[in-house]
Amino acid sequence: MNHPELARRVIRLEIEELERLHQRIGTAFSEAIQMLQDCLAARGKLIVCGVGKSGNIGRKLAATLNSTGATTVCLDVGDALHGDLGVIDPGDLAILLSYSGETAELLGLLPHIKRLNLSTIAITGVCSSTLARHADCVLDVAVTKEACPLNLAPTASTTTMLVLCDALAMVLLEARGFQSSDFARLHPGGSLGRALLTRVSDVMRQGAQVALITPDTSVQEALQAMTRARSGAAIVQEPDGTLAGVFTHGDFVRAFQKDHAIAVHPVSQYMTPRPVSIQADKLAAEVLATLQTNRVDDIVVVDAEGRPVGLVDTQDLTRLRLV
Repeated sequence: MNHPELARRVIRLEIEELERLHQRIGTAFSEAIQMLQDCLAARGKLIVCGVGKSGNIGRKLAATLNSTGATTVCLDVGDALHGDLGVIDPGDLAILLSYSGETAELLGLLPHIKRLNLSTIAITGVCSSTLARHADCVLDVAVTKEACPLNLAPTASTTTMLVLCDALAMVLLEARGFQSSDFARLHPGGSLGRALLTRVSDVMRQGAQVALITPDTSVQEALQAMTRARSGAAIVQEPDGTLAGVFTHGDFVRAFQKDHAIAVHPVSQYMTPRPVSIQADKLAAEVLATLQTNRVDDIVVVDAEGRPVGLVDTQDLTRLRLV
């Protein structure tokens, strides 16, 4: 058996089903987002219910929604019929997941949800099913074939349902204007929390740790300043205090390879003008994004007037366990 080829076949089949889902996204999805927004704006919460594999995906959806500021309860269907319906309040919205739309336990819960006058969004692969007929909005996750060679084990269908749920959560996040600062408030633990709660001013090098020079400073003097600061970069500052550029050890190496007599030349000939910079009051998470986007090792930190006040080195982020 060619195991890698069999694995590629599974992945290819699931990609094809996701392409079909991609093409089906339309007005029903927009209606679902509006329903979710309206519920949360009215201080309601989202109730997610599913059984089996759909229940697993429902739990993941609930976790994602909660982590992005949308109050969500994952309600176990069995427990709901034995007292846990008390978690539901007027104005809540139910998201019901069942690929067949005929899951007996979920259909047994449906009359009680209707009695409580909840709006409902059904995520199902059968739009003619009982669940779909009784829902206010139906999101279609139908697949033509499972990735299982027997066409039995839920594979492509669960992937499609999972991806649609991710799309719901992420589009809702954008629609509600959820920001990185909001995300930080809900993720205080671990490296992610540290990166989101920490400001640039908390991690930047400053004072004697920063090599601060002028455009007229010689390369030799710049290297000496970098050595004293134990830094791989020097910030070049104009006489009026604004940022002129940055001179790094890499700039020196590249220039030295072309001209061994550069020591007495001013750094203005070799510095990087208008370097990547970030304001001191930004979140450290933005430093990570800036480093990755610009592929640099050092970022100059500036104040609101554009004057350099510090430097962030990638090594600092590693030491502080922010990466």
